[in-house]
Amino acid sequence: MSAEVTHQARGDGWDGILDPGEVIQWQGRPDPAVKFQLSHIVTVVFGLLFSGFALFWMITAARSGDLFWMFGLIHFSVGLSILIGPIYGPSWRRRHTWYTLTDRRAFIATDIPFRGRKLTAYPIAGDTVISIEEADDFSTVHFAHEMKSRKNGSTRHDIGFERIPDGRDVYARLRAIRAAAA
Repeated sequence: MSAEVTHQARGDGWDGILDPGEVIQWQGRPDPAVKFQLSHIVTVVFGLLFSGFALFWMITAARSGDLFWMFGLIHFSVGLSILIGPIYGPSWRRRHTWYTLTDRRAFIATDIPFRGRKLTAYPIAGDTVISIEEADDFSTVHFAHEMKSRKNGSTRHDIGFERIPDGRDVYARLRAIRAAAA
């Protein structure tokens, strides 16, 4: 469960957002580095084939001498986005993300160009399920989830602070907040 916060901040940036007596426990940002995963291989191969075929078609169509080849630009662009989107997209999103943990809620703030600013709050209650994933020098701490509808049902999307360097500390703080709320 989440609550989007749409208040305009005043003063230190948290006036009108934090509840009276609510105290910030931790703030941080995710690692913005590009992280290639094995799951990207299938997408990369498909994107290469898709854009490669579009490029071949454009070159062949350009030999006719008219501008018909330009219709392939759309397919070539789609192929490139399939190729690089899953690899660079998450990194780009993390570059525009900020995290805050208070003694009551976890906040995820984003400022994504063309989408605008968004601040989402996730209450930490006594029954909040908290988990940590550690990889490399970074951790991801999950504290919420949402169900996303798909064509053939729905899938669970875990929400949390992604790729943070001090994940164990944040995990311990979340557990303490959850215990105090219980």
